[in-house]
Amino acid sequence: MNFVEKYDGFIFDLDGTIYLEDKIIPNAVKVINKLKSLNKKIVFISNKTTGSIEDYYSFLFSHGFKINKNQFLTATVITKKYLANKYYGKKFFAIAEKKFIMEIESAGLEYCENANKIDLIIVTLDRTLNYQKLEIAGKALDNGAKFFAANIDNTCPINGGEILDAGSTISALEKRTNKKLQKHFGKPSRYMFNEIMNLINLHPQKCLIIGDRLETDIAMGNKFGVDTALVQTGVSKDIVHLSKNHPTYTINSINNLL
Repeated sequence: MNFVEKYDGFIFDLDGTIYLEDKIIPNAVKVINKLKSLNKKIVFISNKTTGSIEDYYSFLFSHGFKINKNQFLTATVITKKYLANKYYGKKFFAIAEKKFIMEIESAGLEYCENANKIDLIIVTLDRTLNYQKLEIAGKALDNGAKFFAANIDNTCPINGGEILDAGSTISALEKRTNKKLQKHFGKPSRYMFNEIMNLINLHPQKCLIIGDRLETDIAMGNKFGVDTALVQTGVSKDIVHLSKNHPTYTINSINNLL
C-alpha cells in the first residue's frame, strides 16, 4: 500500500503511536517531517488530559518534529469548548488531575466537592484516583448531576504496560449508581471528529487515522467512514479478531507509512 499517494490527510494519535511516555517511537520524526515536506495535512489528536496542547507541542518540537501548535486537538480542548458553551457558571466535580480541573475552571465553571451542589460530573484519566473521589461522584450522580467524560479509554499505555483510565472509572460509577454516561468528548465521539474535520479541511475519504487503540482510534474511523491504520506500538497487540472495530490496515508502526 502506498499511503502517501492514496491519502492527503493524516490524523495521528499521540501516546502509543508517536511516542510512548517520554520515548519517541523509532523513525516517527522522519515520517512526520517527510509527510510535511510532501505538503500532506497532519493533525495530532489525544484523549489524554494530563497535558496541554502546549505540553504536547513542546515535547515533539524539542525532538525535531516540524510542526505547529494549531495541528493539535485534545479531549480537554473539546470538553472545555462544550462546557463553556452549555454549562457556564455551573458547579462541577471531576475525577481528573489538577491540570484538567484548572482548564475546566478557566472555561467559567466552578469546581465543587459538595455532592448536594454539583451540577455535573466529568471523568477522565486520574492517577490520584481514590475511594473518596468515587463516592463524591457517586453521590452527586444519585442526586441528579449530569454524567460526562472527557474520554472513554479503559487504559492508558505506559512503558511496560498500561494503567487504569477513564473507561474503568466510568464502569465503576455506572455500577455504583445505575446511571449511564451521557456524553463524552474525545475519540470516537462526533464532537472530536467534527473538530478534526474542521481543522484538516479535507473530505474524510482522503484521510487516514493512525492509532494504537481499537475502541477509540479505529472505532472513530469505522463510525465516520475514515480509513484507519492500527499500529502495534501501543496497547493493541494481536487482539483485532476479538474486537468489533476492525482497522483498514494493520502495521507495525508509523514507520510503515513511508
